[in-house]
Amino acid sequence: MTSLTEQVAGLADASATTLLRFATAGSVDDGKSTLVGRLLHDSKSVLTDQMEAVEAVSAQRGQDAPDLALLTDGLRAEREQGITIDVAYRYFATARRRFILADTPGHVQYTRNMVTGASTADLAVVLVDARNGVIEQTRRHAAVAALLRVPHVVLAVNKMDLVGYQESVFAAIAEEFTAYAASLGITGVVAIPISALAGDNVVEPSARMDWYGGPTLLEHLETVPVGSDPGGQPARFPVQYVIRPQSPEYRDYRGYAGQLASGVLRVGDAVTVLPSGHTTTVAAIDALGRESDVAWAPQSVTLRLADDIDISRGDLIAGGGPAPVPTRDIEADVCHLNDRPLHIGAKVLLKHTTRTVRALVTDIAYRIDIGTLEQRSGAQGLKSNDIGRVVLRTAEPVALDRYTGNRRTGSFLLIDPADGATLTAGMAGEAFSTSATVSAHATPDASDSYDASPSSEENGWV
Repeated sequence: MTSLTEQVAGLADASATTLLRFATAGSVDDGKSTLVGRLLHDSKSVLTDQMEAVEAVSAQRGQDAPDLALLTDGLRAEREQGITIDVAYRYFATARRRFILADTPGHVQYTRNMVTGASTADLAVVLVDARNGVIEQTRRHAAVAALLRVPHVVLAVNKMDLVGYQESVFAAIAEEFTAYAASLGITGVVAIPISALAGDNVVEPSARMDWYGGPTLLEHLETVPVGSDPGGQPARFPVQYVIRPQSPEYRDYRGYAGQLASGVLRVGDAVTVLPSGHTTTVAAIDALGRESDVAWAPQSVTLRLADDIDISRGDLIAGGGPAPVPTRDIEADVCHLNDRPLHIGAKVLLKHTTRTVRALVTDIAYRIDIGTLEQRSGAQGLKSNDIGRVVLRTAEPVALDRYTGNRRTGSFLLIDPADGATLTAGMAGEAFSTSATVSAHATPDASDSYDASPSSEENGWV
């Protein structure tokens, strides 16, 4: 346990270290909340008053030891039911790295929340109960990680204490999961046998599993490579706001503010404004009230361009190589997030970076069977948590990159125009590996019985 002063000092000492964003996912009762609590507790990232509160609640329940799951299950319903419902973000640091942890729900009803937590993650920890092995929800979590192109995946085989710490049990689970992950295009899975309740291989190595010679979970989190050279990707700058002070001091100032989604921009670089296609050069870069010669992702800056071009919020300034070709016809892999089904003919709003346009669902090519990875053709709609492939027609051109090349500018959301609810998360192009799904054995999906509205371009929707 640490005091607030000690924890703040620890964060300050770690300010110069790298940052790892990671998400946890596991089925109900796999011990995910206990794992996160153990990770925070044993890495001394829990404040004294937080631990005292957990100890008090645990004592009221008649438990002999503190229930570390209470450190993450913050909602009253979560504590009463013993499940995680919402995505909980935790921030902690060690001497080697800073962390942002997205603790995502395990219940199948809340799989869609994993998309939220894993969408920006550098690493996903998929938890498995050693007694149950790989189950359908485990495969679903792996599929979501593959769909979102999470760079690193860790398989944490939990509750090894309940199977006698047997190496054979761990090896069988690791082999099955690794094979399934490989079929999704996930390579280099790191499997770690743990007991979150006892603390084995979470922060400290386990003396009970001397047959395991790999890193502990925290050691792997501290050492896994993260980040990439911003110069390795083309520059993408979605315009958030146009700045025109028109004051005596800044009478001719025209700047375009936003966050650089990827790549590097320098003064003098040639850029293309999309979807108009006009070209110009970067005349100046303003960052934190000062001029700079260079900006790199994910900095928030203001660009000034050499030419007066009609640019507004939602336009994309692209540089550093070929620009994406604006299109009104989009084919994408999606994960449906809403309880309301998405059906052919649905009128939606498509939000891509800072741009929102009207769109129509013209086709649902297939739904993916998570158990077999078969593409179930003939689907008229997608239900909550379904993963499939849709075809969209937009009212205005959208400059989408392929998701495999750029996670930020290759993704989008579908929104209900009636109430603004988020419906679907989409990844343009082929998000899965080409070998991830079994297209040769696609079968009709007889389980879908949605009423599909006919495709229509009435009222200028598309």
